[in-house]
Amino acid sequence: MKNLMPQNTTDYRILPPRTQRLQQNFLKRCLITFQTSIKLELFVGLGHALKAFFSPKVTVQYPLELAPLSPRYRAIHKLQRLLESENERCIGCGLCEKICTSNCIRIITDQGEDHRKKIHHYTINFGRCIYCGLCAEVCPELAIVHSDLYENASEQRAHFGSKDQILEKNASIVEFSGFGSISPDADSQIRKTPLSYSKEASDV
Repeated sequence: MKNLMPQNTTDYRILPPRTQRLQQNFLKRCLITFQTSIKLELFVGLGHALKAFFSPKVTVQYPLELAPLSPRYRAIHKLQRLLESENERCIGCGLCEKICTSNCIRIITDQGEDHRKKIHHYTINFGRCIYCGLCAEVCPELAIVHSDLYENASEQRAHFGSKDQILEKNASIVEFSGFGSISPDADSQIRKTPLSYSKEASDV
């Protein structure tokens, strides 16, 4: 077995003797002992406690009040409607279902009487959703966005959100500014596609 003790005594740090403490008078030593044992930090802590006690209250009464959230907060999803016609923004492209990493979105579409795609079922399993926001980012119609409703606790293992629950009844007059919305400088951020470059070359 290897000896873990230091072989040389110089590995230890030898403290100098407390000669100054011995030369101090009795009252000075009693004061140092009092400060060392009880310390004055106790009164400093009590001062901070009293200051916080008489300071303005910042506690939010949760059931009756809600804390302010960032407009980019990612909470329970909701489906938007068009402002002009009040129709659903969702066109059933299925991009949100394909990009979902937790596989919690399910869309069932069919052809309607007018030979257009109709959405029969749109469900999100909130029990599996990780609220990554990829579905809101990839949506081309700004149909699915994240709201600020974070109270989604459930006693069931599979907590589903059907289309009737997350679809807005009316279109909002103010355009949605939360997570998944278009940025104010979106027009300046648009880049040309390779097709536009080839079109410009053909025109020349």
